[in-house]
Amino acid sequence: MRRDDLTEKLLDIKRKNGWSWKHVCDAIGGMSPVLVVGAILGQMKLTKPLAATAATLFGLDPAEERLLNEVPHRGMQMPPSDPLIYRFYEMVMVNGLAWKALIEEEFGDGIMSAIDFDMRIERLAHENGDRVQMTLSGKFLPYRYYGVEQEEQQFGYREP
Repeated sequence: MRRDDLTEKLLDIKRKNGWSWKHVCDAIGGMSPVLVVGAILGQMKLTKPLAATAATLFGLDPAEERLLNEVPHRGMQMPPSDPLIYRFYEMVMVNGLAWKALIEEEFGDGIMSAIDFDMRIERLAHENGDRVQMTLSGKFLPYRYYGVEQEEQQFGYREP
């Protein structure tokens, strides 16, 4: 079985049982709902204990359970065609240079990790229609300046 076949099987079971993502996440537990849903959709992996819990929930065989614990091939075709996902792509394309400039001014020469990373999604009531609030928090990783002399700055942290 390929990972995308397992994803379709999991979505079929979820749909057949009328489960919400909240139900699935609460039943599996152990990590952020974004990571649990990402694992069910084939973009993340579950730890062995969580894969076992998911296998019980979905009635999977041992090979399918092991597949939930494998490191997946992540990503998608760019630009994305789904309108909601495309809006995120659009936000980066329109605001990315400003985000980069502001992060570099505050932290220095480096990147925000997408591995040492946390995300929360919340619904905010608003008189003009509810809003989606996403909070992204990633560790700052400074570039390492290789080949520098001992007295020179070796990492891209903001200079005083």
